[in-house]
Amino acid sequence: MSSQLLSTKDRDAVEKSLQRNQLETFAYDNTIVRMFLIAAVAFGIVGMLVGLLVALQLVYPSLSFGLEYTTFGRIRPLHTNAVIFAFVGNGIFAGVYYSLQRLCKARMYSDTLSKINFWGWQAIILAAVITLPLGLTTSKEYAELEWPIDIAIAGIWVVFGWNMFATILKRRERHLYVAIWFYIATFVTVAVLHIVNSFGLPIAMFKSYSWYAGVQDALVQWWYGHNAVAFFLTTPYLGLMYYFVPKAANRPVYSYRLSIIHFWALIFIYIWAGPHHLLYNALPDWAQSLGVVFSVMLIAPSWGGMLNGLLTLRGAWDRVREDPILKFMVVALTCYGMATFEGPMLSLKNVNAIAHFTDWIIAHVHVGGLGWNGFLTFGMLYYLIPKLYNTKLHSLKLANMHFWLGTLGIIFYALPMYWAGFTQSLMWKEFTAEGLLAYPNFLETVTQLRPMYMLRAGGGALYIIGALIMVYNLVKTAYAGKFQKEEEAQAPALEKEYHAPKNEHWHRRIFERRPVALLFWSLIAILIGGLVEMIPTFLIKSNVPTITHVKPYTPLELEGRDLYIREGCNACHSQMIRPFRSETERYGEYAKAGEFVYDHPFLWGSKRTGPDLLREGGKYPDSWHYHHMLDPTSMSPGSIMPPYPWLYEKDLDVSQVADKISAMRTLGVPYPEGYEEEAMADLDAQSNEIVKTLAESGIEVKKDREIIALIAYLQRLGTDIQVKE
Repeated sequence: MSSQLLSTKDRDAVEKSLQRNQLETFAYDNTIVRMFLIAAVAFGIVGMLVGLLVALQLVYPSLSFGLEYTTFGRIRPLHTNAVIFAFVGNGIFAGVYYSLQRLCKARMYSDTLSKINFWGWQAIILAAVITLPLGLTTSKEYAELEWPIDIAIAGIWVVFGWNMFATILKRRERHLYVAIWFYIATFVTVAVLHIVNSFGLPIAMFKSYSWYAGVQDALVQWWYGHNAVAFFLTTPYLGLMYYFVPKAANRPVYSYRLSIIHFWALIFIYIWAGPHHLLYNALPDWAQSLGVVFSVMLIAPSWGGMLNGLLTLRGAWDRVREDPILKFMVVALTCYGMATFEGPMLSLKNVNAIAHFTDWIIAHVHVGGLGWNGFLTFGMLYYLIPKLYNTKLHSLKLANMHFWLGTLGIIFYALPMYWAGFTQSLMWKEFTAEGLLAYPNFLETVTQLRPMYMLRAGGGALYIIGALIMVYNLVKTAYAGKFQKEEEAQAPALEKEYHAPKNEHWHRRIFERRPVALLFWSLIAILIGGLVEMIPTFLIKSNVPTITHVKPYTPLELEGRDLYIREGCNACHSQMIRPFRSETERYGEYAKAGEFVYDHPFLWGSKRTGPDLLREGGKYPDSWHYHHMLDPTSMSPGSIMPPYPWLYEKDLDVSQVADKISAMRTLGVPYPEGYEEEAMADLDAQSNEIVKTLAESGIEVKKDREIIALIAYLQRLGTDIQVKE
């Protein structure tokens, strides 16, 4: 009877109210979160231990154990890939799978896709562990894995994005929280970066050549390399910061409006900054200038995000003294702020002239890696494991011990590397009163750095000990509780009709209710910078002027170049002489863009542990290179370079010579049609010449050994350009 007294309008309002208040029961999937957390911890420890071995090899080269598969050049990319993609990557997936379900009030769209994501990612990591020590590498920084693994990465990333976006579409929460904005931007940008940078021409199962050459390859690679840091090591972790810092502090995010500015400014500006890795190099000046300008602009959104995180802790600082989770997060945010101030500073040309190619860059990277990524991951682990096991953390004292060991580890890692970087640059650039280089022998700078390298290794060891204490603490926590595979939750269904309040913020109306629009405009924001920098570099020939005297590599030199890549020589040696007097006096004429037009991939390098090799050709006789590769200390007493005895034992594999020539022609290298038929004869002739020259120095060696090809490549470097003294 009472319902009959209500008007039609009132009855509709009551029904909608009942519908809104009707709760649906569902369960969060914690199993996938635990799987990724375990993988993150396991691979994190392995990656850190490999990093410690790499650090110690710069003090004690004998720690390569004389083995082919454990030299610095082979396992250094194993360390970077393990830490970035195995430790941080698994941490990202764990944090996203946990937070996304709760932010959307919905279980992940598909448990099957979640498992494919997990096992596929671990298979990729295993493939990296196998192939990189074998020397199967593209040589590109943070993108060393060969083409079949690249395809697998793209596939698994699509599975992750599919699962994530489908979950967002079936959410029970109308508005998308700020963390989800960063997850969406991460997905779309990493996909674009990976696909564009990985374009290559396969010639065998684990061998390919980059589709780009020289200057263009360098631009694409550092557009990828810088933004891999931006959109794999930064934006997803900012999403995790926006979720876990407020949760751990039990405080709301400091500023919603600052979150909006932080997000859009960061993803738009970050993508332009890649060329700051190539200052004073052969890249066109306009591209370098764009990289500098946008790098400096990055300070604003980066520090906006850091302050938004730190100010979220307002009113909770008393808890920071006692709570190790908040301690880890505060230091993580502080390291993020330090790294994102230092990055723009290093992008200034006058500072870059000092820092580039030195250990200063190693310190900068590790402040971000160990502090920002590592500490935020540790804080997330300490927060999640007790919740997943419905218990308390086993020991706050052990967690605090881990915090202080980790903090001291970062300090003892970074400070010696800063000192080493300043030492290197000052020694490289110093001249005597007579106008001569004060330290003409590059090795003089190397021997000065050994104490700093030893301190760096000690800092890394402290950091690892802290991580091992964490493992013990978390295992004990898990044993004390009971794992909740399915965490029940309730939430009302998403209403079919939504009536926005009159004063609703424009960002909520345009983006936070429309995930597809958010994804689309995120894509547009990150494409603009890349297209503006790349299109002119690729289409306007004056950006990469050709040089008539520059010729393609001979077949033997091409094989030697592939051996150089296999051994990871570019990890320690650059091939880029900058236009500074200190460098032209030491190495020779500065590098020209046209010298690299046939280099697939480019090998400019990013660190000088050894001298630049661009003008190495003809500098020493063949016999010098023969002895140097067999025992570096015989030619350079005190050298920290490992020996390469297998180059003298292995036959040069010439089975792919014709395929390599054909592939290079496809990529634009002007080998004549049909040259494949003549290539082996030319390779034999050049091998015989080198063998003859070595014989004149009293060295007997077979012409089919790998060392012959490597000598041919080293003797070719820089000889296309003849500059009168």
